Amino acid sequence: MLIVAVLAASVIAVALCRRFGLPSLLGYLAVGILLGPHAIKLIPDSQQAREIAEFGVVFLMFSIGLEFSLPAFRSMRSLVLGFGGVQYAIGVAIFTVICLSVGATFAGSVVLATALAMSSTAIGLKLLAERGELAASHSRHVIGALLFEDIVVVPLLILLPALAGASGNRLDIAWAVFKAIVLLAVLLKFGQPVLRAMLRSLARYKSTELFMLGVLLVALALAWLCHIAELPLALGAFVAGMLIAETEFKLQVEDDIRPFRDVLLGMFFISLGMQLNIAFVAGNLGWVILAFIAVTLIKEIVIYAFARRYGLNQHHALITAALLAPAGEFGFVLLTLGLSLGAINDQFVQIALASMLLSMLTAPFVPMLAEKISKRLTANDFLARSADIFKIAAQNIGRQDHVLICGFGRSGQYLGRLLNAEQVRYVALDNDPERVREAIGQSDDGEVVFGDCTRREALVAAGIERARALVVSFADVDAALKILSVAKSIRADLPIIVRTFDDEPMARLTAAGATEVVPEVLEGSLMLATHSLLVLGTPLSQVLRRIRSVREERYSLFQGFFRGASDGNEDEGDARVLHTVLLASGSWACGKSLADVKSELAARFSAELTVVRRDGARIDLADEAFVFGAGDALIVLGTQRAVAAAELELTS
Repeated sequence: MLIVAVLAASVIAVALCRRFGLPSLLGYLAVGILLGPHAIKLIPDSQQAREIAEFGVVFLMFSIGLEFSLPAFRSMRSLVLGFGGVQYAIGVAIFTVICLSVGATFAGSVVLATALAMSSTAIGLKLLAERGELAASHSRHVIGALLFEDIVVVPLLILLPALAGASGNRLDIAWAVFKAIVLLAVLLKFGQPVLRAMLRSLARYKSTELFMLGVLLVALALAWLCHIAELPLALGAFVAGMLIAETEFKLQVEDDIRPFRDVLLGMFFISLGMQLNIAFVAGNLGWVILAFIAVTLIKEIVIYAFARRYGLNQHHALITAALLAPAGEFGFVLLTLGLSLGAINDQFVQIALASMLLSMLTAPFVPMLAEKISKRLTANDFLARSADIFKIAAQNIGRQDHVLICGFGRSGQYLGRLLNAEQVRYVALDNDPERVREAIGQSDDGEVVFGDCTRREALVAAGIERARALVVSFADVDAALKILSVAKSIRADLPIIVRTFDDEPMARLTAAGATEVVPEVLEGSLMLATHSLLVLGTPLSQVLRRIRSVREERYSLFQGFFRGASDGNEDEGDARVLHTVLLASGSWACGKSLADVKSELAARFSAELTVVRRDGARIDLADEAFVFGAGDALIVLGTQRAVAAAELELTS
């Protein structure tokens, strides 16, 4: 009964978190809080549950080891050790002083400080991806800081037990560090060839079960070895992951280990939620909110200062601070470790846990607030903006009949190279100073300048009134609509080409004045079809005619797609989808002609029939005398709402 209740609650909680875009760990924490000893009291706080949860941390560290790349670390070491290391160290120092001032012991203060200074890798990377900023200049700073914190957990797992257990005895700390260094040196030196040979021999049997058992054996054996040496189990798992990451089996192991890791990690966060005393938190809500605000502000200020020191402009530094401000998963791991060692007072743990949870819940809104603050600050910086505009105008005052490229990312750069090859002059506007600095002087025919292409004055300074065409090279619909509005107000006759990700915003962009809209998904599909047809022996002239026909018909052949479970269920507004409707006996459409059904769908739902099949055979849509019957399959094209309404009508 207990297991069924926990699993049912976990399924509901994680599903709700996925629905609202929150990390699944919050769902597990909620299950622990509600079913734990401080609320419903369904789950007993037993030693066995904590031991199972500890294996969740073991598999988490194994996964971190798998993802750790020495070449990536070397290429980003200045950011990882410099920006990431310094901001984390300063944060730990500040939080340690604050914890000491409110009465915590030295060991407890260090544990609390190291936990509070952690940032969330899952949330940070998720927000970066959602904002479309994984390729932005500040993403390297965010990733560098997160990579440092993933790495620093390993020495912290070694040092904190020694610090708490020996009340800071230097001899015991030095002995723990010495053991860890010797063990790591031996494993990294001799473990790689042995492990590679073992995995290769297991892979020869082509048995997924046997290979999985071998991987589990490696991870748990090294964790057990660390346990014998009185070191954390997680250290051995991390080393096992590092060793496997350097083999050709890395990707296979990542897929195989994920179910074990996710389930056991869920157990860890459930056990963590069980420790949160809701009654205590409610009675000390003021302290919780104060801790949340203080920790968030301190982290933001420290990270912002060092982001500016490491070359980011004001806007990107604010966004970086906002992305790194939420509490991290490893912070909970360190808090649990400190609690098990008896280093922290339970009251401090309750306040820290609650404030960290609040930090993670508010994480999606912090970057939005940072955006507003950034706009307010930059709006007052009139002199700096005027200087930028004057510089753009001075650089391009003599240019005419050029192409104005908005955005000089990868697509913009490729376009620039093709224009160079055709000796067509261009001006590219980009608001990434590092990219502009790298691109200056790349060709005789092109000019790359710093500026915000959504602003009227920047477009005028770049010579939009004398340009032959304007190209929006990045797939941001809102920014493209703003550029179209500004550009058309300056020059109504200017040809404008806009890049989008898919066909969903084509109608809006065309209505706003875009001359051509290029959906990269559809163009990629066209290229895939072109090469496939050529490989199949279709004559080149026929292929070119077909591709030309598709483009001339504005990709009508590619309109809509069949939605799958992985596409989610969110409403995408004008996105057109395909949906198959099977007619049952007695349905409204049965006995109706093809012409009647088509006109009804078009008039009432703005939907259309694309394919009709009977007994697996495709029916000619030109045959309007065709009469529908039970078992016919209709493929309907339209928006999600239109398709859903059409299905109800057809089958009622």
